Amino acid sequence: MNSNPTSPTEKIQDIDSEIELSLEDKFLEQEILEITSAVEPAEIKADSSSLPSVLIDEELLKEIAAIPDRFGFKIGDVADLLGIKQYVLRYWEQEFDLLKPKKASNNQRLYTKKDVENAFLIRKLLYRDKFSIEGARQALKDVKFALKKEKDFNSVIQRIDFVQTQIKSFVDEIKKTKKLFN
Repeated sequence: MNSNPTSPTEKIQDIDSEIELSLEDKFLEQEILEITSAVEPAEIKADSSSLPSVLIDEELLKEIAAIPDRFGFKIGDVADLLGIKQYVLRYWEQEFDLLKPKKASNNQRLYTKKDVENAFLIRKLLYRDKFSIEGARQALKDVKFALKKEKDFNSVIQRIDFVQTQIKSFVDEIKKTKKLFN
């Protein structure tokens, strides 16, 4: 048996080559082929490496790596890290859903490290990539949608793998049953 088939159809063909199906069992073979060839993993899998690179570059990665490891950041600290004024940061909070710092009991903003990373990304889109506010918002929305789509595709692939495992188990059971009657 081929140890590393590349497609579900090849996997089924390898299983089929191990056992000889009778005429009555040909319907099972057809069912298996229809189930596994309906969706090929190569067609499903999104190119995940191309999505983030659209928005993230080496300079941004260096900036994010330079963010200190702290539990929280005050608005002045974040503004200093980004090299912008505090009022710009407050404006971005209104314009971008992904930038929502928590507020302490004294109503002071407390940014997490993830919030600071998102602020760096927003700054990059607006200042280096020259997006408008609406364009940056749409770019972030598109990436979020693409990542959700990729997650959905990965879920489908996992379900296909699970079904293939069940089918192989079922075929193994048929093989064992045939040995009992031979």
